[in-house]
Amino acid sequence: MHVEHDSLPIDALPQALQALVRRHAPDDTPAATGLARRSFLKLGVAGGLTLGAFPLAVSAQQAAQPAGLKPTQLPSAFLRIETDGRVIVTINRLDFGQGVHTALPMILAEELDADWSRVSAVHGSNDPAYVDPIFGIHITGGSGSMNRSYAQYRELGARARAMLLAAAAQRWKVDAATLRTERGQVIGPAGQRAGYGELAEAAAALPVPQQVTLKDPKTFRLIGQPTTRLDARDKASGQQDYGIDVRLPGMLTAVVAHPPVFGGRLKALDDKAAKAIAGVKAVLRVPTDRGGEGVVVIADGYWPARQGRDALKLDWDLSGVEKVDSARQLVQYRELASQPGPRKYDADVSALASAPHQIRAEFQFPYLAHAPMEPLNCTVAISPAGDAVELWLGSQMPGLDGMAAAKVLGVAPDKVRVHVQMAGGGFGRRAVPSSDYIVEACGVAKAARAAGLNVPVRMVWSREDDIRGGYYRPMHLHTARIGFDEKGRITAWDHVIVGQSILAGSPFESFMVKGGIDETAVEGMKEPYAIPMRLTVHHPKVNVPVLWWRSVGSTHTAFVMETLVDEIARTTKQDPVAYRLALMGDGHPRHKAALQLAVEKSGYGQRQLPAGRAWGVAVHESFQSVVAYVVEASIEQGQPVLHRVTAGVHCNLVVNPRSLEAQVQGGALMGLGMCLPGAAITLKDGVVEQGNFGDYVVPRMPQMPEFAVHVVPSAEPPTGMGEPGLPPLAPAWANALARLSGQPIRSLPFQQA
Repeated sequence: MHVEHDSLPIDALPQALQALVRRHAPDDTPAATGLARRSFLKLGVAGGLTLGAFPLAVSAQQAAQPAGLKPTQLPSAFLRIETDGRVIVTINRLDFGQGVHTALPMILAEELDADWSRVSAVHGSNDPAYVDPIFGIHITGGSGSMNRSYAQYRELGARARAMLLAAAAQRWKVDAATLRTERGQVIGPAGQRAGYGELAEAAAALPVPQQVTLKDPKTFRLIGQPTTRLDARDKASGQQDYGIDVRLPGMLTAVVAHPPVFGGRLKALDDKAAKAIAGVKAVLRVPTDRGGEGVVVIADGYWPARQGRDALKLDWDLSGVEKVDSARQLVQYRELASQPGPRKYDADVSALASAPHQIRAEFQFPYLAHAPMEPLNCTVAISPAGDAVELWLGSQMPGLDGMAAAKVLGVAPDKVRVHVQMAGGGFGRRAVPSSDYIVEACGVAKAARAAGLNVPVRMVWSREDDIRGGYYRPMHLHTARIGFDEKGRITAWDHVIVGQSILAGSPFESFMVKGGIDETAVEGMKEPYAIPMRLTVHHPKVNVPVLWWRSVGSTHTAFVMETLVDEIARTTKQDPVAYRLALMGDGHPRHKAALQLAVEKSGYGQRQLPAGRAWGVAVHESFQSVVAYVVEASIEQGQPVLHRVTAGVHCNLVVNPRSLEAQVQGGALMGLGMCLPGAAITLKDGVVEQGNFGDYVVPRMPQMPEFAVHVVPSAEPPTGMGEPGLPPLAPAWANALARLSGQPIRSLPFQQA
């Protein structure tokens, strides 16, 4: 998801948090009428370090919180030092491939002066200590992990180091100022040495310092160094456990038959054949997302549950629900585009009529599924008394998901514990404001308990369930009319965007939908170029669940902006790089630095390309980071081929260059995937037509081009990099193909030759 500092004022957060609590708390709790923040934080941790054999967190009832410090500032929830010197860091984000499982411990270990070879990491939970320290909610999104927790984890490490120094000073009866630390040891003025593990218990008993002095970045030993991920070996060897791998004593597995149209309900059920399958324990009706109804088969493993579902005979009632058809939807969007609507920008575009050059363009972008390698899953364990719940899943929003579970199961929010698991991808699908699949899993567990199955239940979606399950990147239509002169000076740009709002009806609507315009739909429009633009936006309501998808609005706005700017450069016979730099004017130094770095490293303009190849260029900012691509492409046997990509990146300080390179490459690969024929979700009579990788195309290894990533040096605090590598890839490739064919590309995916 995309939440920028300037679009989410801090003073709006308490109200938003209250809205979250009111929406998801059980009706019989105080939260239903407005839960106070102190109640929301009832799970809070307090005091000291968690060292040696001490518990992970001390409840607010057991110890007083140090004055002036928030739960997010206390080392106790984030750091565990074993007596043998091992350091275990808890991360406050979900790692689903982006590398925070390593980068966040690197930041803390840097200030702690830990021995990196003894450092490991674990995921956190829905404990209030693990909220985003800036936004105050549990969230992994908006490429904000490094951006918003960089200072936090530095301070956590520095506080812990100060406590260890104080413990050593007491032991040796010396001034703490005479001590220093090095690779997990405190060293005294007379050469004394004590490992962190030896000092752990004594340090845990000391006060947590409110103010700490951070290292000079010039002295960094870990931050900025290419570092192998802590989870690399387990993932490469297949030993890494994910949410789908959770196994609990007595656990059963559930598979749900969903209605074929979103919101459909069951008319009739014949479950005799399903119940006859060995291992099937129950077949039950359960609620599904958007007011729908489904049937769950609960069994002693996934395969019998899946077989049971396949054996069901179902008759669906689809009356009263909209049956979306992609072809009809495009016609409707075109009609909307010609009508007045809310405006993001409202420049005078009267100069269009007299412009010597004009472009009239229509762009089409389909629905896109997230399609992570690990399909959605959630394991639910209800306590014997029914008054407490534990969840195991890879969640980007464990606090919100925990409150949703509380609502469904009728328990107090502070009686829900979310154990965040490593996730095999997600790209936004594990951060759903409606908590759709968590609500479904809890409904399944509730139905199972009512049927006498008082055991943990793991709900698993198949790949087909996942791809057909909704919450897609919205379908969008763009129309543009642009007027410009012989020198490429743009005199008027009249633009319309039509697409569903991903925030309408969500807790984020109140502060991220302004004047009827979803801010995520228009991000990336206009900037960094000095353009007189009139931008009109329409958000139709459609019976297709939509959500943020990696890089959110920039998935379509970057393509439109960068291909149109390139087309103006071609029309006026200007170099596309020089034209962009001129169009930026005197500002945007980070855009210029990233673009010029990519140009320099690629050899653009300095070397001759092989016959049949062309250069393509694009630059785009998202999540406060800028990525520029210079690509080499060709058309072979009628098919577009991407040969080489050179990236110029400006994201300020890089914590782990190895992870940054992987993130840029991974984002670019998803951007490449948007271009491939078959990379689209379409609907016919309300039914999603795709179901697996055989008919929903994703990029494969042979399609990955040669790739080089170069970073603009900076010592400023890091900005986001989980998503910015995606948006400029498709337009850079399309621009190269347009130079080869002479025809601009107006839609994604690219059309079959």
